[in-house]
Amino acid sequence: MSLVVEREGKVATVKIDRPPANALTLALYGEIADLFDTLSADSAVSCIILTATGSRAFCAGLDLKEFITATVEEDPYRAEIVRRTFAAVRHAKVPVIAAVNGPALGAGCVLASVCDIRLAAPNATFGLPEVNVGRCGGTAHMGRHLPQAILRQMVFTGKPISADEAYRFGFVNAIHPGDALLGAAEEMAAIIADKAPLGLRLGKESMNAAEFMAVDDGYALEQTYSTRLMTTEDAREAARAVVEKRAPIFVGR
Repeated sequence: MSLVVEREGKVATVKIDRPPANALTLALYGEIADLFDTLSADSAVSCIILTATGSRAFCAGLDLKEFITATVEEDPYRAEIVRRTFAAVRHAKVPVIAAVNGPALGAGCVLASVCDIRLAAPNATFGLPEVNVGRCGGTAHMGRHLPQAILRQMVFTGKPISADEAYRFGFVNAIHPGDALLGAAEEMAAIIADKAPLGLRLGKESMNAAEFMAVDDGYALEQTYSTRLMTTEDAREAARAVVEKRAPIFVGR
C-alpha cells in the first residue's frame, strides 16, 4: 500500500507515501479512489485531509516509468481509472482539504484541484507539464480555478506557478511554513468536522450540483437542499444551540 490513513475524531488524514516523489501508478490511482469511496460512506468521517509524506513533492504526477510502457490500446482503460480517482475525491461526500507540501505536477496538480480547500507550503508549485512528455490534459479541472490566460501559459510552456502565484490567483487558500502546514490543515479540519454532519454532506453535494448552473437555477437548487436540511434533527438542534448560546449536540439525523 502506498497510502497511510490516520483517524483523529471525525477527521481522516490520507497521506500519499510513495517516495521519492509520490508519483502515481495505475494501482495507486485505484487505491485512492477506493479509499475515498470508503471514507465517504463512513458516517463517522466529517472531513478528509489529503497530503503526502516527505517534502520533495506532494505528487509529481504520473509515474513516467510506467507511462512509457503503456500502449495506445490500453490508454482508454487507464484514462477511465484516472477519471474515477479524480471524481472520487471531488465528489467525496465530505469536505476535503489538500495540504500541499511540495510540487504538485500534472496529475498531482489535478489531484489538488479536486479538493475543496488547498493549503500550501512555501515550496509548493503547481504545474501541468504534460506537453513535455507528449501529452495534454488536466485543464478541465484546473479551469474551474484559474484564469484562462494563466492556465494556457502553464499548459503551453510546461512551467509551474509558485505557491505565491497560486494564492494570488485564488487557487490556494493559504500558505503555511512546511512544519506548520499539516497542523494548519488539522486545525481547519477540526473546525469543519465540528459542524452538523448532514449539513456538511448536503452542503457539499448542493455546491457540486449547482457549480456550473446558471445563477438563478443554481440558487433554486440550493434552496431545495436547504429545505431537506430543515427536516433533520441536527438542523433544529443547531438553531436551538445558537439561541441558547451553547455548543450543539449533533446526532447525524
